[in-house]
Amino acid sequence: MSDNPPLSVSARRPLGRSAVTVTALSLGTAPLGNLFAAVPDEHAADVVDAAFDVGIGYFDTAPHYGVGLAEERLGRALARRDRGSFTLSTKVGRLLRPLRDGERTDAEGFVDTPPRAREWDFSAAAIRSCLEASLDRLGMDRIDIALLHDPDEHEREVYEVGYATLAQLREEGVVGAIGAGMNQSAMLTRFVRDFDLDVVLCAGRYSLLDQSALADLLPECERRGTSVVIGGVYNSGLLANPKPGATFDYAPADAAALKRAQAMAELCDGFGVPLKAAAVQFPLRQPVVASVLVGCRNEAEVRENAAAFEQPIPEELWTALAACGLLAG
Repeated sequence: MSDNPPLSVSARRPLGRSAVTVTALSLGTAPLGNLFAAVPDEHAADVVDAAFDVGIGYFDTAPHYGVGLAEERLGRALARRDRGSFTLSTKVGRLLRPLRDGERTDAEGFVDTPPRAREWDFSAAAIRSCLEASLDRLGMDRIDIALLHDPDEHEREVYEVGYATLAQLREEGVVGAIGAGMNQSAMLTRFVRDFDLDVVLCAGRYSLLDQSALADLLPECERRGTSVVIGGVYNSGLLANPKPGATFDYAPADAAALKRAQAMAELCDGFGVPLKAAAVQFPLRQPVVASVLVGCRNEAEVRENAAAFEQPIPEELWTALAACGLLAG
């Protein structure tokens, strides 16, 4: 069997035609905002330190994650680092404000969060305010990448003002690269077609189990010179550990998805490759993909993901997965 050259966590790739670069493996910080379960402050700092140890140099966050908690924790952990040693992205579209009397935070999957509320707003003023507030929470003087966050119900506002505002911020040098982050490929494809985006972050739509982005988003990004960051490579858990009760896109996996994932795991095992390694490396077989984004809630998960990312994988495994009808492309 012939092994491909192993991937390197720290290998840097440019985003589109911008001067911004990202590492091939990157850290998503939703878990640091207490997604589904609380993470102690000291564990959050350990996650970021471990990321640097393994070569990760790109960190993605958002006001949405723990209503600002992830940004605050990430900022504290990065404060000891040289600002030139990492790339940082955050997102716009959700403004945060203090809770009013009697109001409660809409958890949206996050626990033990600060007493704040989210408000959707893609206006020019809101986008600028959102970035300024993120800078305050992060304790930073600049953000490298600004992304429109989940504008599924706000496409008109993006076309009317949202994109133009980000483009102006890029022209002013406030940010180095702009794009959008979503859990779907169709709207991202329209944005790539119609706007001058440097990058899109697509979660869960280009994985071993769901390659739907291959039909629209990835070809359009290649045509337009827009880079792609892929998140959700484990489809919320099924591809990390395909056992009964595992989740697929945050819901219990149905029998067909579980059977498919288990077939992949068995085939991978025959080549001496953990399924998790195949899952985290698969997106980078597409040249337009610049980075794979993984969320980690402790140091051990960071190191496990990095080891999986650099696990040698023989080309014959990919051929076998395709021959068995387990890959769409």
